[in-house]
Amino acid sequence: MFIFGFTISMAVIWLIVAILLLIIEALTIGLTTIWFAVGAVIALIAALLNFALWVQIGLFTICSVCLLAFTRKFFVEKLRTGAEKTNTEAILGETAIVLTSIKPLSVGRVKVNGQEWAAIGLAENMEIAEGSLVKVTAIEGVKLVVIPIQ
Repeated sequence: MFIFGFTISMAVIWLIVAILLLIIEALTIGLTTIWFAVGAVIALIAALLNFALWVQIGLFTICSVCLLAFTRKFFVEKLRTGAEKTNTEAILGETAIVLTSIKPLSVGRVKVNGQEWAAIGLAENMEIAEGSLVKVTAIEGVKLVVIPIQ
């Protein structure tokens, strides 16, 4: 192939494509472009073996799509990227005990999973007495939103 006055082999082009795709994968960590990088390496091997360009492109396309379709889900589940709950997400739905009463339009204190948090009632007119059990329904900034457990 002749580009900008230089003769560049398809093997070099496939190598550049593979490296670029690996860089994109490293920046995104989405387990998507990695399969296309593998397809580019397979096309690189085909180029080194002097296969026709249409065979190289076919191998790249078929290998990339098949790897993406059949292996991505398996690796995403095994690596569990983005599947871990944060500390705050983990307390949603948990039961807490009210340490200081929660009055309408004011902040009280609750204890959930051994940690003390500021808390407000779900409804603006809600009053929750000290010692009551509540359920965490949401998090607003650094405050838990709670409802009494009947």
